[in-house]
Amino acid sequence: MKIKSYMTKSQLIQALAKKSKISKALASIVVSNIFESIMNSLRKGQRIELREFGTFQLRHYKSYQGRNPQTGEKITVKAKTLPFFKLGKFKTKLKKTNSA
Repeated sequence: MKIKSYMTKSQLIQALAKKSKISKALASIVVSNIFESIMNSLRKGQRIELREFGTFQLRHYKSYQGRNPQTGEKITVKAKTLPFFKLGKFKTKLKKTNSA
């Protein structure tokens, strides 16, 4: 399946405002607070689980030997911790919608 378009944060805010019949200003606050809460929880090392939608968590990656693609020189890539999102049961609902 090829993605034809995408939704920006401002489009999400507009859609929320329209669906919930609230002002764009209030919808903007709601969306910003949700994103901020997710980021703050991840900073604390907490896992966020949104039932049927998915989970956000941090993944720890060890350091490893890499290669500079321009020079071919071997380099050491430092250990890192990155956010990771795993889709939940939402994907089965999405598949049903797309196959119809």
